[in-house]
Amino acid sequence: MKPLLTKQQLYREIKSYTIITLCLCAYAFALVGFIINAEIVGGGVNGLCTLLYYASGKTIQVGISSFIINAILLAIGFKILGNRFGVKTIYAIFMLSFFIGIWQNFLHEPFLGDDLFFSAITGGIVSGVAIGTAFNYGGSTGGTDILALIIIKYRNISPGRIILYCDVVIISSSYIVFHYFLGQTTMDSIRIVLYGFVVMAVVSYTVDMVVFGAKQSVQLLILSQKHEEVAEMVSKEIRHGVTFLHGKGYYSKEDREVLLIVVRKYEMQNVLRRIRYIDPNAFISISDASGVYGKGFDNIK
Repeated sequence: MKPLLTKQQLYREIKSYTIITLCLCAYAFALVGFIINAEIVGGGVNGLCTLLYYASGKTIQVGISSFIINAILLAIGFKILGNRFGVKTIYAIFMLSFFIGIWQNFLHEPFLGDDLFFSAITGGIVSGVAIGTAFNYGGSTGGTDILALIIIKYRNISPGRIILYCDVVIISSSYIVFHYFLGQTTMDSIRIVLYGFVVMAVVSYTVDMVVFGAKQSVQLLILSQKHEEVAEMVSKEIRHGVTFLHGKGYYSKEDREVLLIVVRKYEMQNVLRRIRYIDPNAFISISDASGVYGKGFDNIK
């Protein structure tokens, strides 16, 4: 009988679940230690749960309300969308609620005291790195993502815009909670709203950097007298394809071979060093590639 998973596949699954778990633990730590305890309200379901936490006089724990709201959204999502949610997404949603509950029992004061700006920046960066890394291994924090999928089933609107609208409404609502429920001054309540938007911006930017940073590619056009050696090096050592473009120099009137190579940005310096070793006089033009699809790169989705 053929096994469900090979040893290599099992190792990859164990690795991905381990990394997702560590990332969720780090995200929950940042959320509680830098954002919630500093009385900053971020976006998404966790931001909504933070509002409930403070509006209830800190009686409704964020981990519990997050678990309940996400469970309801998942149930609605399964009913409307069917089996659209992977096991890792469900695992990540429930583990995040668990870790938030754990950290709230241990952390009762903001790590950076009354410095709300650095709390927002630090919490946003740590949260963004953790969420982005979890995304890269198939995890998801759910929440408003599920709501967006449900809405776009019936309305022609981008999911990113739905999530943005939800975040803006949740963060803006913190003014009402802190001003009218908790009796803070108008300026202090406005300041909390502004710091919430800082967290949202930092998290979004950091997630994009983590998710897409490793996938950024560059395109190299290379003119070299030793083009065959350069092509051999790229093919055998860098293990990337090479395309010859037949060109002609206007000034020299000579036929030249132009090498077209696409590599990941983190591979670029290694390629340049090797080209310089083969031909120090090679002429190289480098440009960013906004998207590269095909073997060895990304798949068209």
